[in-house]
Amino acid sequence: MKKINNADNFIRKIIDKDNESGKWGGRVHTRFPPEPNGYLHIGHAKSICLNFGLAIEYDGKCNLRFDDTNPLKEESEYVRSIIEDVSWLGFEWGNEPLYASDYFGQMHDFAVKLIQAGNAYVCDLDPDQVKLQRGTLKKPGINSPYRNRSIDENIDLFAKMRSGEFANGEKTLRAKIDMAHSNLNMRDPVMYRILHATHHRTGDDWCIYPMYDWAHGLEDSLEKITHSICTLEFEDHRPLYDWYLDQLETYHPQQIEFARLNLNYTVVSKRKLKRLVDDGFVEGWDDPRMPTISGLRRRGYTPESIRNFSEGVGVTKRDTVVDVAKLENSLRDDLNKRSPRVMAVLDPLKVVITNYPDNELEYVDAINNPEDESAGKRKLAFSKEIYIERNDFLEEPPKKFFRLSPGKEVRLKFAYYITCNEAIKDEKGKLIELRCTYDADTKGGRSEDGRKVRGTLHWVSVKENIKAEIRLYDRLFNNEHPEKNGDFIENINEESLKVIDNAVLERSLHLGASDLPYQFERTGYFKIDSKNSTPDKLVFNRAVSLRDSWARFNKKVG
Repeated sequence: MKKINNADNFIRKIIDKDNESGKWGGRVHTRFPPEPNGYLHIGHAKSICLNFGLAIEYDGKCNLRFDDTNPLKEESEYVRSIIEDVSWLGFEWGNEPLYASDYFGQMHDFAVKLIQAGNAYVCDLDPDQVKLQRGTLKKPGINSPYRNRSIDENIDLFAKMRSGEFANGEKTLRAKIDMAHSNLNMRDPVMYRILHATHHRTGDDWCIYPMYDWAHGLEDSLEKITHSICTLEFEDHRPLYDWYLDQLETYHPQQIEFARLNLNYTVVSKRKLKRLVDDGFVEGWDDPRMPTISGLRRRGYTPESIRNFSEGVGVTKRDTVVDVAKLENSLRDDLNKRSPRVMAVLDPLKVVITNYPDNELEYVDAINNPEDESAGKRKLAFSKEIYIERNDFLEEPPKKFFRLSPGKEVRLKFAYYITCNEAIKDEKGKLIELRCTYDADTKGGRSEDGRKVRGTLHWVSVKENIKAEIRLYDRLFNNEHPEKNGDFIENINEESLKVIDNAVLERSLHLGASDLPYQFERTGYFKIDSKNSTPDKLVFNRAVSLRDSWARFNKKVG
């Protein structure tokens, strides 16, 4: 994998300066710390590529560490999906993944140490009371009436919290900092809460669980992380990160914040994505319309396209909204170079070539990828009857219609020139068949007399083809900013999925033939959906169209 080299990555400049000064002894040790309470999305992909990419560039290390401190929301399913996603993106983390729960015992001991130093206390206020006494940006908070408990009493009460003698929410352990601090995060934050809940790894061993701000810095410290890279919402939490580690006088990494990835026409909140799943607006976390890594993978995105996109958007300190077209273009750029080309007719219209021999079946040479000579060629079956796209014929075409119409000659790609002579309709006037003639001297789609035609059509033989279901996926939301002005659910694009059940494809396509999506000639990039395909039925998902149709649409309406 190539090393990242992004001029917009200000974190690289910090690391370079640290290495010049010898601050960390030349080490670079990062971590990617997801909470296993949902599937990872494209925003996480940027963080994965950043943290692992920096480790690769500087010959360092990056830990995959699960922030599993909330047993009420975390599941082993999410752990498995995260491991699969990070691995699929092409990154390795050495041995087994790490977990916050690996350190529960040490975190507890650190908490006791803080109590013994007079810097933490057990509080009986419930969450609503704590919130009321916290104050505002303009008004200082109010000290808890339990703030001045003795060290011995706090040690005893914390031990009883640990042993399960109190109910959920009955007590918390809070840091004793400053209730008048200008930063609200420093106003005696909660370090531990009581949760009688079974943890996905530790079972019922614990009934007190650390809050993220308490756990985060300790995990980084214990793992000897050098650069703890977070998104901007944690910038106001950095003073608390530093305070905990300073009070404990332990190894102290540097927290650095960068802007998270925001895409238009997209929602990247795990809570909101979970609502889409739970309420049945999508098929699941891996629905190809979802911005989850598993959804993008199933749709046909490649690891390379996501890594290139993540590098291309840069790493900044300012929140911006990136056009989702950049992600789609990154996929097009990657697939154009590597994807095999195939013939697929999504809305078939039969063409009978009247002067072609009745029982003949010949094979023409087709180029697999004009961008890659090493991809070679394949054989395509050609016969008297073929299918073309229904919209490639118009009985009364406009002036610049370069496809098939009465008396018009077009090229069948890799095959012959044909001319339309007659359009056959049923009793209701529906077009059911075209009668055409072919020029036998144009085999391979080239004319010996040098004449040229403007239109080139894709096609599939009636005699030799396979049937398939095609799922045309589009953007899940029709509003550029779906989370603004009300419930984001109201902005769901009802046309985000169209199913075609009568498509015909060239016979070379079969289940598992290519790990990459195929380029359906003149149509787009499509990937076999292994989740829904069966030996008797192939299902293809559209990964992306050949061009950005949304850009053209927005230009028209703008």
